[in-house]
Amino acid sequence: MESFSPNSTFLYLVAGVVIVYVLAQSAFFLYKALRQGRALGIARSTLRKTFWSSALFSIMPAVSFLIGVISLSAFLGLPLPWIRLSVIGAITYELPAAESTARALQVPTNTLVADAGNFATIAWVMTLGILSGLLVILFGLRRIQSGLLSIKSKDERWGEIFVSALFMGMIAAFVGMLFADIRQGLSGWVPVAVALASALLMAVCGLLIKKLKWTWLEQYALPLCMLGGMALSLPLTAWMK
Repeated sequence: MESFSPNSTFLYLVAGVVIVYVLAQSAFFLYKALRQGRALGIARSTLRKTFWSSALFSIMPAVSFLIGVISLSAFLGLPLPWIRLSVIGAITYELPAAESTARALQVPTNTLVADAGNFATIAWVMTLGILSGLLVILFGLRRIQSGLLSIKSKDERWGEIFVSALFMGMIAAFVGMLFADIRQGLSGWVPVAVALASALLMAVCGLLIKKLKWTWLEQYALPLCMLGGMALSLPLTAWMK
């Protein structure tokens, strides 16, 4: 019986088909946008400038997705994370979903998954879990929006508090994961220290944007803070362990 590999040729072929489809779709909409721009009489120089500025401002934010692919590839191989984070996934969901499933299956996350059943289970959890958001948007977005508008029309201040509370609830779910291993001793506080360091970097970026009017930094703040947090995690881990 042939052993399973999350980096098998078949999975690379599947990933390649998906990525080519996504790129083709992007190229199609780019073509339609350029064609519509010419139809509206927009100058070629303006279209060219918009194209290149958008391309440049897309590079750094995409680094966060690359970080996610690298993180997940340690135990899921490259094809599956590549598909997930190129189509619909986000590192804030994919990594916790994969790691929590791996813990439930008692699968180590520092080596490649060698069992096809465990790999399929992790993939299904990642896929089915994120589908709930799509279904809610597809069938409930209009009702949700009308509900929020109704709250704001009755009391605009309460509407703002309600939306902020929803956002903070989502953030709290992720923050709770940082404290999952603090009972292990000083090493369990490494994720907390890294998160605080990343938050400090984000605060610095916010000050630069606000005080020095570096509005261009808005597009780069998140990936820069993620990379900075990862870089700081190395000395912090060595020091706290």
